[in-house]
Amino acid sequence: MAFLRSVLHALWMLVTVVPWGIIMCVSSLWKRGIPLYWMAVRWLGWAVDGARVIMGIRTRVTGMENLPTDKLAGAVLLVKHQSTFETFLMPTLMPHPLAYVFKKELIYVPFFGWAMARLDMIHIDRSQRAQAFNKVVSQGRKLLAQGIWIIMFPEGTRIPRGQKGTYKSGGTRLACETGVPVIPIAVTSAKVWPRKAFIKRPGVVDVSIGPAISSVGRKPDELMREVEAWIEAEMRRLDPEAYTDSQAQPQQTLPREAG
Repeated sequence: MAFLRSVLHALWMLVTVVPWGIIMCVSSLWKRGIPLYWMAVRWLGWAVDGARVIMGIRTRVTGMENLPTDKLAGAVLLVKHQSTFETFLMPTLMPHPLAYVFKKELIYVPFFGWAMARLDMIHIDRSQRAQAFNKVVSQGRKLLAQGIWIIMFPEGTRIPRGQKGTYKSGGTRLACETGVPVIPIAVTSAKVWPRKAFIKRPGVVDVSIGPAISSVGRKPDELMREVEAWIEAEMRRLDPEAYTDSQAQPQQTLPREAG
């Protein structure tokens, strides 16, 4: 049954992404920026809703009160990365437009990548590290000034359930350069949507949004260590079965279900 549901969801995404990609590319001829972004979020919502209806994947969110409330308030979201699911989910949850930092090869993916290329995102060439970070800072500064939040996965790639990748300081370097806070976010998506797995299973994905951490007067590496400590401790609280150590757990907050 899980295999059949996964096939149906894959077909759902395929048959919706083609017309969506075409509509996005055509609409971008006269509509750009934030209005085009919210058009894109509609398809992401279809993907998340499809996962809920077809595969039984629900989301439970805590910590929304930790997000900045000012319309032009900037922030860098640093998110635990376990599967593709959170890349679809985050824009559907956040009250501000998001700009992903991603490798430029993705813009060549038919329909999906073509549509992403028309949005205010930051696509970089990872082979040119110095130039890539300079681009992140220059574009990130402009987007943050518009109230667009930058979202990054500090581990750089999807990490298997119960494991921890190497946290890179690019996100905290950007925050320190621009003076905006960082917001750590823990996600347990691998419980139902494992890394590189086609078959997904029903269940609940917990999303825990941590308190905003000021970057003013901080060093990027030290700030990232604080972000890493919060995310990894929270992952152990949310998904204790996946971990065998006894790292301290943050205080639990009352959840709400989304979707």
